[in-house]
Amino acid sequence: MADAENIVVATAEKIFADLADPQTINHDKDGRWAAPLWQALSEAGLPLAWVAEELGGAGTDLADGFAVINSAGRFALPVPLAETLLAGWLLQQGGIASPEGAMTIAPARPKDRITLNADGTLSGRVRGVPFAKSASHIAVVADGGDGVSIALVEAAGLRIDAGLSLANDPSDTVTFDKVAPVTIKRAPAGFDQDRLMLMGGVVRGLQIAGALDQLLEISVRYAGERIAFEKPIGKFQAVQHNLAKLAGESAAASAAATSAADAIARTDVFDDAIFLEAAAAKIRCAEAAEKGAAIAHQVHGAIGFTTEHILHRFALRALAWRDDFGSESHWAVALGQRVAARGADELWPLVASR
Repeated sequence: MADAENIVVATAEKIFADLADPQTINHDKDGRWAAPLWQALSEAGLPLAWVAEELGGAGTDLADGFAVINSAGRFALPVPLAETLLAGWLLQQGGIASPEGAMTIAPARPKDRITLNADGTLSGRVRGVPFAKSASHIAVVADGGDGVSIALVEAAGLRIDAGLSLANDPSDTVTFDKVAPVTIKRAPAGFDQDRLMLMGGVVRGLQIAGALDQLLEISVRYAGERIAFEKPIGKFQAVQHNLAKLAGESAAASAAATSAADAIARTDVFDDAIFLEAAAAKIRCAEAAEKGAAIAHQVHGAIGFTTEHILHRFALRALAWRDDFGSESHWAVALGQRVAARGADELWPLVASR
């Protein structure tokens, strides 16, 4: 397993390094980098890594896919790799084969809903769907009168109103107006929209952790190069203190996200323990994104806000990923309600078990 993981992650990181250099992308205003990058990712089987071979994918373990997503965060990857991975995972829950091409998922926010009508069509309006405009298909969780269903929908048949995230990545509003899905199947017992939100939250947490890792590296390097009062600013105690705080936030996000990812990779059951891991990870990673981005920009001063500098690519994406699949406020409330429902005597055993 370790060898397989190394091969998968090494392949992804080589592609990222060759075709997704943040500085190169930052200077390419025409988007010429996108097609070669997606082609290389597709040829390596990475977008459908979580899909079983019999359903059209590569059949890679969840742990390997999580590692690739974390690496993609370290490159602030502005393509729907994580979204296509999630869509493939969702479709596999319903035994639906994944098509080729970029995909995304809907809903992407906990309070949005898509309804399965009596005639088998889908209706609803969902916001903040990442990369919907550039996706060929959307994997959907729909609520019907008799339970939850999973569907594959062609994006061409939907009304998609373009929007942008804080990082200027597509974050679109998608309207389902009695849309007939390509395929629809009942979700397995126990599967609901919360499970998709938790899985998506862990994915975003891993991306945030990767972005924070790069923010730390960039900031430490800059502090060692920038001279003020005849010495590097990294020699000043205040700057050192800030960098130490940034390192702490990066480490906390990485620990929380990888712990939740490892827990999910080891089980098929999303019980209270997994809920605690995933919800806590999204809360902590979102908090780290806010604090870490602020520190990185403080270290860089005005230069970090310019479009020419790559700092904003990581800081803005880390901040934008905070709200996808539920903000820290949403999950803090949900986690509190879950713990309260178990009763005071069950709190410590639950926490200690993790």
